[in-house]
Amino acid sequence: MRPIPKSATVFPASKRPVRFSQRPAWSASFICGRKRSKLSNITTPTLSPTDPRAVFAAAVTTAGEVIASVRPDQTALPTPCDDIDVAGMFGHLLMVLERVVALGTGRDPMDLPDETDAPLEQWMAEWKAAAHRVQEAWSDTDVLDRQMWLPWAQGPGGQMLGSYTAELTVHTWDLATALGRMPAWDARALETAWAAYQAMLPGGDRQARFDEVRAQMPPEYPVGPPPFLDAVDLPADAPLIERIVAWTGRQPASAA
Repeated sequence: MRPIPKSATVFPASKRPVRFSQRPAWSASFICGRKRSKLSNITTPTLSPTDPRAVFAAAVTTAGEVIASVRPDQTALPTPCDDIDVAGMFGHLLMVLERVVALGTGRDPMDLPDETDAPLEQWMAEWKAAAHRVQEAWSDTDVLDRQMWLPWAQGPGGQMLGSYTAELTVHTWDLATALGRMPAWDARALETAWAAYQAMLPGGDRQARFDEVRAQMPPEYPVGPPPFLDAVDLPADAPLIERIVAWTGRQPASAA
């Protein structure tokens, strides 16, 4: 299954999405903290472990560990997302970070492309630089309470960041599956991803729900095929990461 394209929508919380251009923009100030980030080698503020920014940072670190393991002979391997290889999945993961930057600075994340290209030798440098930009964009604690709008949802910044933690987690699983290796998942990121997808995605017939939503979308949001298939049934004792990806319509190992 492909990453969510710009032309698609998930199942929105409100009947009519609101364009970012209709809302005031804001800027986030950079906070000089005292704790050094292992991922980007920069000083960062010390955050509560439950702060949505700390949880997102944990998901970024997990993704970075998988990205760093990619060998040159693996870039063309297929991923669980149709027509997306390992290189394309990295390009999409990178744009997830850039969309989080845009969201934190009041710009429309959907103005950005689905993915970008970069040579393998630059992947980690690009990843760390994007992580640094996320930190800067979200360094003001007030951004967590500011109302934000996406085509499929609206809510405070902390909630919206949780939805991107979910996307980042699932696509990290896509990448790890293609490489044949699984990282040590952060429990907070998994719990956040599970809660976010349970809230965003209904069970049952998603095609019918998608058709209903598509009929209500304004013309500035043309839509493509449904971005998620119906949820896949798993054993009750399946690992949480597999329950998360199965809820998005993917086929984890325990579904076999």
